[in-house]
Amino acid sequence: MGATARRFLQLFAVCGLCGVLVAALFVPAVAVVGVTASDTSNLLNTLPDTLTVTPPAQATKVLANDGSVIASFYSQNRQEIQLADMSPYIKNGIVAIEDARFYEHGGIDPTGILRALAATVSGGREGASTITQQYVNNVIIEQLVAEGKGDQAKLGSQKTLVDKLKEMKLAIGMEQKYSKDQILQGYLNIIYFGNGAYGIQAAAKLYFNVSAKDLTLPQAAALAGVVNSPGYYDPLTQPAHVIARRNDVLAKMLQQGKITTAQEKQAAAAPLALHVNKQAQGCVAASTAPYFCDYIQQLVLNDPAYGATVDARTKFLYQGGLTIRTTLDPKLQAVAQQQVDSTMGATDPLQRGAALVSVQPGTGKVLTMAQNTKYNPAAAPGNYMGNFALPVNDVNGQPLHGSGGFQIGSTFKPFVFAEWLRTGHSMMTPINGAVRLYPWGYPWQNSCGVTTGAYDPALPDSHLLPNDEPNYYFEQSAMEGLYNSINTVTFQTATQLDFCNIQKMATAAGILDGKTNKPYDLSAIANLIGTQDVAPINMATAFATFASGGIRCEPIALASITDGTGKSYPVPSANCQRTMSQDVAAGVTYALKNVLTRGSGYKIPVDKSTDIFAKTGTSDGNIETWTVGATSGIATASWFGSYQGNDANWVNQDIMINGRFYTVVDGADLAGGQWAALMNAAGGTYPGQSFAQPPASMLANTPPLVASPNGPTPVQSSPGG
Repeated sequence: MGATARRFLQLFAVCGLCGVLVAALFVPAVAVVGVTASDTSNLLNTLPDTLTVTPPAQATKVLANDGSVIASFYSQNRQEIQLADMSPYIKNGIVAIEDARFYEHGGIDPTGILRALAATVSGGREGASTITQQYVNNVIIEQLVAEGKGDQAKLGSQKTLVDKLKEMKLAIGMEQKYSKDQILQGYLNIIYFGNGAYGIQAAAKLYFNVSAKDLTLPQAAALAGVVNSPGYYDPLTQPAHVIARRNDVLAKMLQQGKITTAQEKQAAAAPLALHVNKQAQGCVAASTAPYFCDYIQQLVLNDPAYGATVDARTKFLYQGGLTIRTTLDPKLQAVAQQQVDSTMGATDPLQRGAALVSVQPGTGKVLTMAQNTKYNPAAAPGNYMGNFALPVNDVNGQPLHGSGGFQIGSTFKPFVFAEWLRTGHSMMTPINGAVRLYPWGYPWQNSCGVTTGAYDPALPDSHLLPNDEPNYYFEQSAMEGLYNSINTVTFQTATQLDFCNIQKMATAAGILDGKTNKPYDLSAIANLIGTQDVAPINMATAFATFASGGIRCEPIALASITDGTGKSYPVPSANCQRTMSQDVAAGVTYALKNVLTRGSGYKIPVDKSTDIFAKTGTSDGNIETWTVGATSGIATASWFGSYQGNDANWVNQDIMINGRFYTVVDGADLAGGQWAALMNAAGGTYPGQSFAQPPASMLANTPPLVASPNGPTPVQSSPGG
């Protein structure tokens, strides 16, 4: 038997079954018995007659706080829209070319089947599926894909007679359940237009960079023609095929009275005139803040509120048609990005990094997150996927793709100072900054562990405790020691404190180890001056705690999540709570304001007309450098240094950067400069208020303490002596 004969018999059988199917659905059961003398009726009875239409996969949009788009995520680039938001030309065009009797039949078209039969007999080819049948077919495929069973989907010649009969029965059932306009709307939202565009809105954006409602007649006719075979009628690679098919659509529209002769002639003469707007998805394609985008992605993928498993959460993100509004300020982010790019080029051969991250005191909202590298997985100079701002994992151990932070140097000293104030000491207490010897076994207090270490040249690989400033080994107040960043003063105050409580103070403010998310390690005395890694976002959070008067807010980046139906999903709370007394916070901000006027950061070019404070920090070898500070309106952590290692290969000494020679790079230099630029730009949008004054007791002179090998011993001295 020849192929034509086989096709003839198959279509003849379908035609007969079609008649039986219609009879089975629309005539009384007694009459059906007479018609279905064979087992056909039994077959029909086993087939489903209704299909639950679930929303197809839709693209997710990630928005900044002003509604601008940061990025999209999708497995299928689709945005569902209402029929009223589609051009009448696309509605009429698709009906004209795909199913001229769409508004007349009840789901299947016997006339169309007979026409297809005749075409087959004559050696031609013509489809017989109605728009409703095509919609049913696409809904079935979408549901299989959503269930991870896409390989079970059948296309074209893969379908058996039973498959086709099932589609027919479901099509008739769909016509009984939904209106014609509902079916047409669903069809135009689900159908594939090639090149990754699913649905008419995505196709209109891709090929002509317009919304579906703004499609012109020639544009709509072209897209109506594509759906028959998106590969053969590919606007990008086969424009001649598309124009020929478009003109067929126009002829059909004219024949069916949907357009005038003049419209048809003008549209048929028009060029294809593509305006291609390919929308790459994911954070690599983010228009701004790709690392922040990745942060958002991980927040969703890590949270059980969005699905019980990672697979479920991935489906939620890539297929849910979500609108994810974030806290990012795009104008301030642009400033941050410009600053880090200017500080150090991404392709720096020494692979040094620059980063800025800002949070809002009192709310925890993440406002900026920028770094100088390129978010790109391809192996190339300057490409780097780790986020400088973040710890490696979140507090639940889920991945954040973070760098894990960097040694924070002297930016840890404010937390030692905060504990000094909390325990009733005055910031004006004179401290002996000349003490540099701390032998092994020194009786440090640590009620929740053991603190060891030594600064003693009598021991191998040890030395006296150094200061960055070689001439500052003298008595000065605790506050002067802080704003001048004097190591020996910090150590002398620590001799009178419980290291366990220093650790608790840092944790309460928001400081955690960037690699483990455990409390900052104070089992070694060297960590008093910042030898542990902390992520910039946690540094910004901790300084925001000072700026808000002792209220710590967890950093939050998600403002809201809604799906295409308007359903809202929960987003994490900042969980703002008081973790530090207002007096202690006021004392720290009071002291740190001096950093910018007469201390280690006095050269930083920040606007000092409002209350603002900061602390600089530098690790050994000037490898990692920081400026962290805040107003009551915004807190920013700024970092410049090596993201590849902490050994001698990465020192920032005797080095030329951006045409300037640095004997040493300190925290006030590159990190300080980009911090100041961002804070100055933020002043208008996030204005600072005056900080509270500390209580008088914190400003009073008290007797100093000098250290002895057996522990701290109070001695009397004249005020300020």
